[in-house]
Amino acid sequence: MWHKQKDTKFMSKEQAAFLNRLQRRKNAIHGIQWILLIGFFLLWEIAARVGWIDPFIFSQPSRMLSAGMQMGKDGTLWTHIGTTLWETVAGFVLGTILGTLTAILLWWNRFISDIAEPYLVVLNSLPKTALAPIIIVWLGNNQTSIIAVALLTSVIVTVMSVLNGFLQVDAEKIKLIQIFGGTKAQVLKKVVFPANIPCILNALKINVGLSFVGVIVGEFLVAQSGLGFLIVYGSQIFKLDWVMLSVIILAILAALMYEGIALLEKKCLKWQQ
Repeated sequence: MWHKQKDTKFMSKEQAAFLNRLQRRKNAIHGIQWILLIGFFLLWEIAARVGWIDPFIFSQPSRMLSAGMQMGKDGTLWTHIGTTLWETVAGFVLGTILGTLTAILLWWNRFISDIAEPYLVVLNSLPKTALAPIIIVWLGNNQTSIIAVALLTSVIVTVMSVLNGFLQVDAEKIKLIQIFGGTKAQVLKKVVFPANIPCILNALKINVGLSFVGVIVGEFLVAQSGLGFLIVYGSQIFKLDWVMLSVIILAILAALMYEGIALLEKKCLKWQQ
């Protein structure tokens, strides 16, 4: 027996049942994820109300919501969110572009790659945030320093991830292009780069978190606005509602950026097929 789907394709009863099982599993996963998330906030609220935890120290969802609504009315919350988001996106984009271009250069010239390899290893193992105070001294107490810290935290990881992907491309495919007279630029354009689109997208996913880390560290040190500034200032005046609200907003922003990259990945993989 055959079932007709909305996309006019036909499939067997067994295929339809298999797809239904997959959909039910997906729905169950999403349902449990939402239950756990809502349950966490409910338990947090209850614990604060019944005195299991001190709401002044740990805050509680209702107090964070109230603080967010109050700050949203006068526009300060949106200013802090906009500042952090702009700095993160700038550092993220610059880190990805510069990292990818550097990886292409190192793949193109293996002599330069061999020279740079030990330095890349050292820079990758070095905590980038330790250099933040130095960058602030060099560039000044401004937004440029914060973006530079975000750039520094992501660019080395991008270089190493993308370069490793470039070097692992099937050598037989490269030789085939060269046999037919293909230049190195054509090898890069036709074989190496297309084969590493998933690798580059994976580097983008990693860079989302690293860029946020760099921005928040920079805002801890020099910012006059942004969620990092709000966290530091809130802790100094014991406004823990502001601190926890900022942390929750950071988590939401990071999740949204990650989902955006995941959506881009699906479109790119679909385009490659």
